Amino acid sequence: MKLKVTVDGTAYDVDVEVEEEPAPTLGSFVISSGGGAPAPLPASSGAAPAGGNALPAPISGTVTKVVTEAGATVEAGAVLLVLEAMKMETEITAPAAGTVAEILVGPGDAVSGGQALLTWA
Repeated sequence: MKLKVTVDGTAYDVDVEVEEEPAPTLGSFVISSGGGAPAPLPASSGAAPAGGNALPAPISGTVTKVVTEAGATVEAGAVLLVLEAMKMETEITAPAAGTVAEILVGPGDAVSGGQALLTWA
């Protein structure tokens, strides 16, 4: 590639070699309509990944609100907690009817995608 560069009023023709960088790739993410339990994602931090009876975080973010409590019986689609990422709130809903065994996060906690948020009884 040829460029014209002017330094202190003097024009110079410069040959420049440009190396193309590979396009960045996106990490894994889950989009769910609440029709079933999403598959657990690998945790990118030291946080424990979701197990078979755990509800994984679909995105990384900060817990802003916990709507349910341990021992609560919930219907499919019920809001369990709210995550905030990039100034947008995402409601985390129950993928199926069941009983919440334990809540593993609280308001203000930072979570990574795939991290267990709560467990089912």
